[in-house]
Parts: sequence; C-alpha cells; structure tokens
Amino acid sequence: MEQILANGVYLGSQYAMIALGLTLIFALMNVLNFAHGQMYVIGGFVTYTFYGQWGVPFVLALFMSCVTLAILGALIEKFLFAPVIKGSAREESTMLLAAGIAFLLDALILIIFGEKQRGVPKIVDGVFNYDFRLIMPYDRILICGLAILSIVAFIGLMQYTKTGRALRALAQDRTAAQLMGVNVDRYSMIGFALGAMLAGLVGGLLVTITGVNLGMGGPTSIKAFMMVMIGGAGVISGAIWGGIILGFMEAIGLAVLSQYGDITYLLIFISLMIFLAIRPQGLMGKPWG
Repeated sequence: MEQILANGVYLGSQYAMIALGLTLIFALMNVLNFAHGQMYVIGGFVTYTFYGQWGVPFVLALFMSCVTLAILGALIEKFLFAPVIKGSAREESTMLLAAGIAFLLDALILIIFGEKQRGVPKIVDGVFNYDFRLIMPYDRILICGLAILSIVAFIGLMQYTKTGRALRALAQDRTAAQLMGVNVDRYSMIGFALGAMLAGLVGGLLVTITGVNLGMGGPTSIKAFMMVMIGGAGVISGAIWGGIILGFMEAIGLAVLSQYGDITYLLIFISLMIFLAIRPQGLMGKPWG
C-alpha cells in the first residue's frame, strides 16, 4: 500500500505539471495545444544537451530548458496563433494550426536531435528503503519534490502577482479584461510562454528518470488531454486534480494488473469514457454554454 501511495504521488505531481501548461493555454486562448507533448520533448532534449553532453550543472540546464521553451512558446503565440485567432472566427483554424505545429516540432526534433533514446546521469544516487514496503530511488523523490514546489510556485504566481491576476482575468472574460485595461495581446503571449515553460520544466526534470526520445510527444499530449478532461477544461485546479487522479489510477493499475501487460491504460480509457458520459464538463468544469 505504501508503495502504491508513493508511486501515485510521484506520477500525479509530474502529470499535474504537464496538465497545468496545457490547461493554462486553453483557458487563456481557447486553444487545444496539440504540440504540448512536443514542447515537453524539446525541454528534455535541451536539458540532455546542457547537462548530459556539455556537463553544465543540472539546475542551470533545467533553467535553460525553461528559458528555451518560454521563448519558443512566446514566438509561436505571437507569430502563429495570434494572427490566426484575429483573422479567423472558426475554432477549427487554431486546431489545425496546433496540429501543424506538432508535426513541425517533431520534424525539427528529428533533424536536430535524431530519433534515438537519450538519457542523462542520475542527479542523486541511492535508494530509499522502508522495511521493503516502500522502495523509492532518491532521484525520484527529488524530482517529485521539485515538481510539487513548482506547482506551489505556479499557484502563488497566479494568485498573488499582477501577472497572475491579469491572466486570471483574461481567462474569465477576455472582453471584460480588455475593457479594464489589460493588454490582451501581451498577456496572451505571456500565458502561452508560461504554459510552454511548464512543459519544458517537466521535460527537463523527467529526462533524468525516463530519458527522452522523439516518440514521447504524442503519448504525452494524450495524457495531458486526459487530465484536462478529467479535471475540467480550462480550470487550473481541475488540471492539478486530473493529474493526481491519473497518477494514482496508473499506480494502482500497474501494481494490481502488472501481470496483464498494457491492460492498465485500456481500463483507464474505458473509465474516462464512462466518467465523461456522466459528467462531460469534468470534475471542476462548468457545463458548456
């Protein structure tokens, strides 16, 4: 039981970080960023390059991953999403653009980094062992702690800073925020950059555990969409709860159904479909319209 709880907290914290970036972008711009998983992968490769190849300290490599993805997110919003949102009233336009960006980033990752699995040295050696009932490598404990601190810092940013208040106002009512003097274009770019930075941060953290490869982008995006739909599209607290729920579902499924191979995610998908049929707006979302 202790092992399942520990694995659930570890998986839930990292999944919540992935979902936070995606749901922030959706809340601000009503855009499903299909390239979110690719941004996660780029964050992992940036950390791999600085920490694994060039020997830069891990904290600095993680910082470079955040900066790189924040800049990339700001550029994508300013030069791609913003013109399309202003020039087209159809939501399908942004969906097609997001899908195109995902394919573009996949191609760039293949050209720059290749398709092979990349890994980095452990940042902490050793394993915590509590009477053989709870076994957890120290690096996973550290990554989990950093993920939880990042989530707390993000919540603090959104609740207690001018930027956070502006982003929340923009998410609640874009027109009203503009009438109250909020620079909509500026904060849309900041919000998209922040969402991309969160993807880069979790990618940089997890490259030390799982490694990184070209094929991780698509599955990561699918998991992120699952978490957002569980918690409620566009709801920050819902994204956190969605990540925690998915993390514990996966931890329980892998512990109980490990002998049945990949059936865990099949059951998770079935459970999600049943849940959405009963409550399509998610746990904390409001009914559409």
